[in-house]
Amino acid sequence: MKARAAFGAMAMCGLVLGIAVGGGRLISSAQAEESISDKLNSWFFGPPAKQDPKPDDPAELECPSVDVRAGASTMSVSTPGAEAGPMTTRYQATIGQTARECNVVGGMLTIKVGVQGRILLGPAGGPGQLDVPLRLAVVREGTTPKTIWTKFYKITVPIPVGQPTVPFVHIDPDVTFPLPSPSELEAYVVYVGFDPNGLSVKPEPRKKAKKK
Repeated sequence: MKARAAFGAMAMCGLVLGIAVGGGRLISSAQAEESISDKLNSWFFGPPAKQDPKPDDPAELECPSVDVRAGASTMSVSTPGAEAGPMTTRYQATIGQTARECNVVGGMLTIKVGVQGRILLGPAGGPGQLDVPLRLAVVREGTTPKTIWTKFYKITVPIPVGQPTVPFVHIDPDVTFPLPSPSELEAYVVYVGFDPNGLSVKPEPRKKAKKK
């Protein structure tokens, strides 16, 4: 019961942290969201560089949004061989905030994508490390969605002793694909989510060069 209560209390703390207070006054949800977004972009990418606009630059380029794929925002890791449940949970990972920047060079669109999340220690968890399976995918939405670009990442996050929650950050500066027309680009979405199945996929062995 104590372990279950502790786990519930830690989860509740995560919800409480969503309340924003500043300078002795309450901040509206819209202001808080904007403030968090600005801080997150600064944290991921640093202060924006000042650039002089050029006539040939796509000044009105709409950078595709980053969304967390439905059903892939959380991931639980249970004790090996045990039935999945609250008391057998070792770690629970969640995706919190995302950020992105777009740049066009030579007809190619490059998006710098940042993902920030948190790992919560469960009742059966302890210090060690966790391999976080993350996937990014650029999808052209519509009646027939099409995947334009995708990549799987295995992020190793150390879990220190006595630390019930551990943040993690992943940044890919090179999500690159051919720049579509402005009207088509409006249908593009960058999806992020956990992909546990990716950990079981073994990379293809490199082919040895034939001796001449």
